[in-house]
Amino acid sequence: MKFKHTSVLLHETIDNLKPKSGGLYVDATFGGGGHAKYLLSKIETGTLVGFDQDEYAIKSAELNFADLLQPDSEPRLKLVHDNFSNLEQDLVKLGYSDGIDGIYYDLGVSSPQFDQADRGFSYRYNARLDMRMDQSQDTDAYQLVNTLSQKELADILYQYGDEKFSRQIAHRIVERRKDKPIVTTFELVDIIKEAIPAYARRTGGHPAKKSFQALRVAVNHELDVLQASLEEAIRILRPGGRISVITFQSHEDKIVKKIFKKYSEVEVPRGMPFVPDDMKPTLRLENRKPITASTSELENNNRSHSAKLRVAEKLNFIVQCRPNFQQCHHSLR
Repeated sequence: MKFKHTSVLLHETIDNLKPKSGGLYVDATFGGGGHAKYLLSKIETGTLVGFDQDEYAIKSAELNFADLLQPDSEPRLKLVHDNFSNLEQDLVKLGYSDGIDGIYYDLGVSSPQFDQADRGFSYRYNARLDMRMDQSQDTDAYQLVNTLSQKELADILYQYGDEKFSRQIAHRIVERRKDKPIVTTFELVDIIKEAIPAYARRTGGHPAKKSFQALRVAVNHELDVLQASLEEAIRILRPGGRISVITFQSHEDKIVKKIFKKYSEVEVPRGMPFVPDDMKPTLRLENRKPITASTSELENNNRSHSAKLRVAEKLNFIVQCRPNFQQCHHSLR
């Protein structure tokens, strides 16, 4: 079982974490483990906890990283089959309740997920509409396409895919499913093509690209879980710990930028002689503008073209720490 995937911004993501031996690190989107392998090569001791909601990715990792998963007094790697929105509670279950030294995210869909035709992620392969990253969840793309109202569909296509023909596509979907359910990816592709004017189909890539992205985001609640996970990650980072986030679409990047800004900027009342500890910023941004791929990487990895990396360092613990993370409270005394 091989999970072949070329990691984007590999060195930039990990080097900016400044990993140190003996630390506890989290890979929120383990995938093929490219970033994980590089991070572990940078530290002689310490533990990396890898999260992935895709069972296929976890099973692949269990085979490909078997030597690092052997029981030990200080395991080098632990795998968690779960969504990264459950980051904090899963770490507590593993016995890690005193904070982490670094965490990184490589968002979006991995190459193997796109290339597995039966997963229904890609408009290039004919398969049942699915698009679930976690195959155990109930809702899939088939259900959304065949049950949501015309307005709900149009809103998803516009908000998550920036599809300017969202209303026309949603109308065509609802009309078509009156005859029979829309079952496969190619059926949906044909409907999208019919709904988009011919002049608009001649430029901008595949006409179904934006709609498929939007449905995938909706099926997996990607933007909601990203925001929740980032809030948790910042809360449990130890002072000096760092967070790296790679995004591939503007909606993801806006969320990361907004949350980083929230914790790195403070409003100090005019005339205040000093800034109290509880008003000081929680994060320091390592890059005001996102880091993008080098010319060399752009030539060798097509997926890197839309990648943006943002990095921040934790300055102090947030006051609203949860009880499970006792170290947070101790640091505020």
